[in-house]
Amino acid sequence: MMKNFAPQNGARWILPLLALAAAGARADTETWSVHGQATFVEQYHPAFRSPYAGPNSLDPGSRGNETFDATLFAGVRLWDGGEAYADPEIDQGFGLSDTTGLAGFSSGEAYKVGSSAPYFRLQRLFFRQTFDLGGDTEGVEADANQLAGTRTADHLIVTLGKYSVTDVFDTNTYAHDPKSDFLNWAVIDAGTFDYAADAWGYSYGITAELTQGAWTWRAGLFDLSRVPNSTQLQRGFGQYELVTEAEKTYKAWNRPGKIRLLAFLNRGRMGSYRDALDRAALTHAVPDTALVRRPASRAGASLNIEQALTDNLGAFLRAGMNDGSREAYEFTEINRSIAAGLSLKGAAWLRPDDTAGIAFVANALSSAARAYFAAGGIGVLIGDGRLPRYGTEDVIEAIYDVRLTDGVTAGTDYQFVANPAYNRDRGPVSILSFRLHMEF
Repeated sequence: MMKNFAPQNGARWILPLLALAAAGARADTETWSVHGQATFVEQYHPAFRSPYAGPNSLDPGSRGNETFDATLFAGVRLWDGGEAYADPEIDQGFGLSDTTGLAGFSSGEAYKVGSSAPYFRLQRLFFRQTFDLGGDTEGVEADANQLAGTRTADHLIVTLGKYSVTDVFDTNTYAHDPKSDFLNWAVIDAGTFDYAADAWGYSYGITAELTQGAWTWRAGLFDLSRVPNSTQLQRGFGQYELVTEAEKTYKAWNRPGKIRLLAFLNRGRMGSYRDALDRAALTHAVPDTALVRRPASRAGASLNIEQALTDNLGAFLRAGMNDGSREAYEFTEINRSIAAGLSLKGAAWLRPDDTAGIAFVANALSSAARAYFAAGGIGVLIGDGRLPRYGTEDVIEAIYDVRLTDGVTAGTDYQFVANPAYNRDRGPVSILSFRLHMEF
């Protein structure tokens, strides 16, 4: 049954502040700012072939679900280079099958928790300090969580507080924002990047970003959840993630591009697939990583490339891998992944603010993970109760986003998923989406 959608409850909280910010004057160097956004996504899939299903299977019936969120991005300049931000948000809705059944889940707007009634959360609360290190002076444009101003080309940025790891790491011009580009989790982020996050995608942490010339180096320390895939974070870095990234800007065919290499290490109480299988063999039970958790580490790495091909066409590529011997801690069950695609502005058909795009993804499990799910194990997002015929989870995603007026876009999205949750016995499934996005 489709959930009732009641955006008016959240809208009346946020619209007065939207009007206040819209009326505020903008200066070259802002001392404060308020931006806002609201996004509604409806997803639907028709019935598909499914001889069996498990606790974390995508529902094989004809199903639809929606999500809605409205966010304020409030910032203030405290002193030269020092800024503070707070992002209160109202959320409502559910991902398909309560955000289970696909390793590369179909909507980046869907959290791992759902509610039929709107609820309030303070998703971000952080401080940012920028240190000028020399070079030419460059402008910083006004944007959400970014005050207009200037800085030198060489600079150091330190961020501290509650925010998302992917606010800083694994960004990509063409595939990173489910509010305006692609939706699939394994397209907008590296599917193998098991980044620290609560069930809403945020964590407490500190990052440093050093830019010198064409190079930027990033490093961060973040809290993991108290237990894998939890709504509660383990504060004080008792369980933590270390993440680093090197970025190089360059030109190819006289067009700008960027290449990023990321590595992460998670340290916390996590279960080994082999230990879970060994215990299950002794007890004649279904394997469960929750029963064999102990302090351990899990690492991974990914490559992220973006390249402008023309003034209106850009390409992207992500490829990654992680330690497949242990359970996914925060994100999803993907141990190998490659994603590539194109993003095209509509200037050729006299719609320069429209965006069309297509992406291709292949996700894979390690042999240890395959054995665990074949024996009936359940993970963060997947678990059909069996996995007799494994196959890579392959996704094709196509989008078209239309600019309706200033700050308002509407988009359609189609995803074809072969072997959902790596299961050749189920699917394929087609997922249709409609998105309405407003911002100022």
